[in-house]
Parts: sequence; C-alpha cells; structure tokens
Amino acid sequence: LGGPLHFLSELRQRFIETLKLAETNVIFPEDSQYFVALGAAMSAQGEEPYSFECLYERVPAIYNLRNQDNDKLEPLFANQAEYEEFQHRHAQHKVKRVDLTAYAGNAYLGIDAGSTTTKLALIDEQGGLLYSHYGSNMGSPLESTIAALKALYSKLNDRVKIVNSTVTGYGEHLIKAALKVDIGEIETVAHYKAADFFLPGVNFVLDIGGQDMKSLIVRDGVIDSIKLNEACSSGCGSFIETFAASLKMTVQEFARIGLESKKPVDLGTRCTVFMNSKVKQAQKEGASVADIAAGISVSVIKNALFKVIRLRSAEDLGAKIVVQGGTFYNDAVLRALEQISGREVVRPDIAGIMGAFGAALIARERYVAGSASTLLQGAELAQFSAETRLKRCGLCGNNCLVTQKAFSNGSRFFSGNRCERGAGQEKVKSDIPNIYEFKYKRVFNYKPLTKDAAKRGVIGLPRVLNIYEDYPFWFTLFTRLGYRVVISGRSSKALYELGMDTIPSESVCYPAKLVHGHIADLVKKGINKIFYPCIPFNIPEDLQANNKYNCPIVTSYPETINANMDLLRDSRVTFYHPFLPLDMPKRMVRRLLEELASEGIGKGEMVAAVRAAYAELARYKQEVRQKGEEALDYIAAHGIKGIVLTGRPYHIDPEINHGIPEMIQSFGFAVLSEESIAHLAKVERPLRVVDQWVYHSRLYAAASFIATQKDLELVQLNSFGCGIDAISTDQVKEILDRYGKIYTALKIDEINNLGAARIRIR
Repeated sequence: LGGPLHFLSELRQRFIETLKLAETNVIFPEDSQYFVALGAAMSAQGEEPYSFECLYERVPAIYNLRNQDNDKLEPLFANQAEYEEFQHRHAQHKVKRVDLTAYAGNAYLGIDAGSTTTKLALIDEQGGLLYSHYGSNMGSPLESTIAALKALYSKLNDRVKIVNSTVTGYGEHLIKAALKVDIGEIETVAHYKAADFFLPGVNFVLDIGGQDMKSLIVRDGVIDSIKLNEACSSGCGSFIETFAASLKMTVQEFARIGLESKKPVDLGTRCTVFMNSKVKQAQKEGASVADIAAGISVSVIKNALFKVIRLRSAEDLGAKIVVQGGTFYNDAVLRALEQISGREVVRPDIAGIMGAFGAALIARERYVAGSASTLLQGAELAQFSAETRLKRCGLCGNNCLVTQKAFSNGSRFFSGNRCERGAGQEKVKSDIPNIYEFKYKRVFNYKPLTKDAAKRGVIGLPRVLNIYEDYPFWFTLFTRLGYRVVISGRSSKALYELGMDTIPSESVCYPAKLVHGHIADLVKKGINKIFYPCIPFNIPEDLQANNKYNCPIVTSYPETINANMDLLRDSRVTFYHPFLPLDMPKRMVRRLLEELASEGIGKGEMVAAVRAAYAELARYKQEVRQKGEEALDYIAAHGIKGIVLTGRPYHIDPEINHGIPEMIQSFGFAVLSEESIAHLAKVERPLRVVDQWVYHSRLYAAASFIATQKDLELVQLNSFGCGIDAISTDQVKEILDRYGKIYTALKIDEINNLGAARIRIR
C-alpha cells in the first residue's frame, strides 16, 4: 500500500478491519510509495546503458513531436483589424439605459434571487433599464434582497410607480412569500425572455458561470430542452480564474494575452484535473502563456458543447445564439464559441443580470392595466420582520423537519417539506382526473379469502414491476385455486432498506432494487410460499409491432432474486419463479400445472382459474381505457389541459414516481397514463426503431394520439438504469416533433427531490 505517509496509518487499519486480516496476512513496506519507480529501475537491469549525453540529444526530437501542426489550433484573431471588427459588432448589443431620476411613469421590477448572488432590474414601458443591482447575498437571500430594494427605493422619485414585479431563481418562493412579489417564475423562462429581447427568435442560450453552465434549446418559442453540468464544474469560469491566479495575473490580463496567440494549444475536452496535466505538459514543451490562454478558452467552449450539452456537432446549435454569464465577458471565450459554431453570437452588455432583466420583462408582459402591485414598498418594507422556528411535520411516516418562517405581513413560508401537507396545506380533494391515483387503487383493490376459506393456505406476491399491471390476473388465479393471496406492503424507503444488502448491481433501475425489499417484507411477515414469475412475452396489443417482449428486467428479475437473497434458502420458504407464457393462454395452463405440480392442482380446476384470470385482467384494462375517455371528456368540458404521464406500469408506485402525478394535478392539469388513451390511435409506421417492446408500442400509440390533440401534452418518466428507454425517448420525440408538440422527459431514481421535476413541468 502506497500513498501519503500521514494517511497510511489510518488506511492500514481500515484495510485490515475491512478484509478481516491478521497482521501476518499483509505486508506494509516502509518505502511502498517508491515501488513503481523501483520497478522501473529493476526492469532496466540487463539493458544496454545510455549515456546522459545521448538522452540529452534526444530532447529536441521529443519537443518537435509536440510542435507538429495537428496539435495547433487556428488563432482566435488573424489580425488586429479582425479583433476591432469583433469588438464593434458586440458593442451593438446594449440595453437602452434610462435616467431614473428624470423618469416618470410605470416601472416593472425583476428580482433574481440566486444561490450566491442577488440581482435587480427595473425597466420602463419600452424595456429600457432604469436601475440594476448585482451583489453577493452573503448566504441570506431574503436579507440581501431587502437591502437591495431599500437602496432602489431611496433613488425613486415620486413620479415612478412600480406596478408589477417578478421574482425568479433559487430563492423565488421565499422572496415571493416574504415580500409579496406579484409573480414567481422559474429562472429558465426568465433567462429565455431576456435572451429573446436581445435577439428575437433566439433558439440557443448558453450560460457559463464560475461553477456551473447551462443551456436552453428553444424551438418555436418553447424551451425544448435544458442541459446543465450537474455534478462537475470542469471547464467553467473558475478554472480560468484559478489558472490565471497561478500565473499571478488577473482574469482580464489572462484573457487579453490569449487574444494575441498565433498558435493556441489544443487541450481537447477533459475534466479539470486532466486539463491541468495537459497544461503543465504544454508548458514543459515550450508553449507560451498566450497559447495556453487561448487554448483554455477554446477548451471551455468544447467542454460545454460536447461534454455537458453533448451536441453531435456545432450545427445543432441553431442559427440564433445568445450567451450570458460572467465567463462570456472574456472575449477569448466568446470568440472561441463563434469559431467553433461558425456563427456570430449575441452577448448582451448586461449578461450578468439576464435573469433579473427577464423577470422584469415578464412583469411588464403580464401587467393588467389598472391593477396594483402587492410588493412591499415604503413603510411596509421598513417595518418588515421575520420569525423562524423548526418543527417535525408528523403527518406521515417521513416526519419531515420543517422550517417555518412567519412574516410581519401575515404570510408564511415553509421549507424542508416533501409535500404540500408539510407546508400547512392539507390535501384538498380535487375532481380533476388523476388516472395514476385511480390505477394504484384499482389494481390492488381485491379482498383476499379468509384463512378459513383458503383451502390451500397462503401465497405471497411482491408489489413490484409487472405485477403493477398483472396483479388482477394473479390474484384471481390463486383466489380461484383456493389460496389466500397476500401482497407485500407499499413501497417506502424503509421497505427498500430491508433488501438493500442483497442488490447485486448499483446500476440497475430503482424499481428493480425495490424488488429485494418487497421479497424481504413477505418473508418478514411469515409468508412461506412466494410466487413471482418471469414473463418474457406480454399479451400483444398492437399487431403491427415487430414483437411483444417485456424488458429484460421484467423478464428475468425473479432469477436475480433467487440467486442473491439467502433468506429464500430457508427450508420453510418456497419461492416459485417460473418462466411463464402470459401471451399464450393454452400453454399457460400446461406450464402452471408443471410448475405447481407439488400443489396438487387438477387440470379442470386450473383451466377454470386461468380463464377467470384472463377475463379479470381484460376487465381491469378496459376500466383504465374507460377512465381515459372520461378524463378526455372532462378536459373538453372544463377547458383545461391534460398531461399524459407515460412510463411503465410500476411508475404508478408513489415511491417510484415521488408524487409527480399529484404535483401535476396541483397545477390544474388532468393526469392520464399512456395505456388509458393508446387505444384511440394507431402508430404511424414505419418507425425508425424496431418496435418490439409492448410497453414501448403502447407509448408510441399514445404519443401518436397526443400529437394530434391540442389539449394534451406528453411527459415521459424514465427510471435511471433503464437502458432500453434510450430507444423510446428518441422515437417518442420524433413522433411529437412531426406535429410541433413539446417533448419532456423526467429522469427519476431513489432520490426523493421534486425540485428539478417541478421546474420542468412549470
């Protein structure tokens, strides 16, 4: 074991404890950190020696390898004239500034309460900028916003009237509740509005800050997709700043030098750690600071476009591009984007406050003549105060620790709550259709036989994967055969943890991981006979489809359970996990008789039970389709929109969907499922993909119907780890694109955080 010496003592102890080793089983050499170098030296033994002079003579040849043309990039500017033209062009993109002291009339306020900064923009009727503010929030977005507002109010004359206001950003909900801001809007929409103001018809917005980068792809005036750098901040502005500081230069000086480079170094696209290594290597090989500065600027853009946004080519950017964020004040980075994209882009002179400016534009756009703003102003703001207290919600098993802020204006703000109940809002029953809620209740709404009536005893079924659709079949089958059917409990984090130690792969989807907990739950309840079948083929629904497969996890996960859960080795537990032909009723009878031979079931009894099971499954599916048609009637009658939340049968599990259906319903949308409407349309063929998965065929049919309906939108739920959904997402998007409809995908896993999903839906 090598490594830093100060770390070795702790590491050695952990190593021994983890592997349960005795001291005699392991060796810790004192010079282990030199072993690689020692090995290199040993490998040279017996080789013909080289003199130092010989090695020295080879250095120029090594240096020349690096200086080949294919390691160089084109200079950012061919000459001074080209740079001056660039400066002149970008100087045109300035917001009109209006003298606040001389202005009289209506004004519109935008507040961008970011995670680290607070920005304000006050505009006039034409979008001219009356006032702006940019400053750190010092970890207190509310206090910094109040201070910024007080500074603004001190500069207003009696003839200026703030008639509408909008807040966006990280602190949107807090600021809106505390200061009674008129409108709350998500920051993606605010940034788009600002970009469209400077470049009408913009179709690509790129924002690169110090630690993050995000992009908006806009199609036909709608934000089509959002990409951001999630966990890694490589290649953002902070990297440039850090490297400049290492050279004892300011960012401005470093950027200016890069503009002068004639042979920028090609650093490629890589994470910051490897970027540093590449830069150091280039320095050793004689690259100038100017060449490295230019190379870093190019690399930042390549990293943003091809690593974060994952563009196939620069042509995918669109024709109208707006950039923003502090990093784009760097002319070298801006020029690099223009070179790589082959397009002239727009950099507004207020790139740092675009969120606040966009919020102000929204306030102007949504202002209703004659209405008064609720925003705290004057004496109300001066007397504002807040009181904070913590409490446990206690209204469900999550028992969230909720932070409650009570404000002097009578409003309150809650944080830490996972649902609306924790915000002091008991769930009000809505008559807006929610087919996810209907399905979850309906599919498991069966009363099992009493123990006395169950002549063959008890059999357990896990509430997992395809069972979310097939339970009516299996419940009816085993009930007709004289079993008391017991279903595992509702999914929860606690139930997941029951079987977590038996999950063999971290990369499998969360719905599959939950299976382990459900099996453990049945065993814990004393169920000694468990039935969980492998179903390779599903009942065909679209005869034009190429095949009728279930996904590989649904097909064979019972085998994974059998191989990895030792509690099933108990001699008292019988685990039936046969491969069964659900798509072939006659063969199903024969296979069930074979697999359940030890249960002593007669053929006539099995035939009758299987016939009843298929009839009940068909009845359940017909009820779902009927509910879908009723929901469409409700949408038409009430003039609302419906969102078809597409996915797999198990996405009706609240633990898996994290309450997304209820969140959508709370916005006033009807919630439908794909199979509730898939029967109303046929898929336009040929498709670009091989249509061989039953759930996907259903999805394509639903998308084909939604594409032609003005009151329906599609949102697709994808569980992390589902590889074949990569096929369906592209195909569904193509179907919707054909009709100019929006496609939205929500990726969900075991992390219960609705923040990102809420932004996408809004």
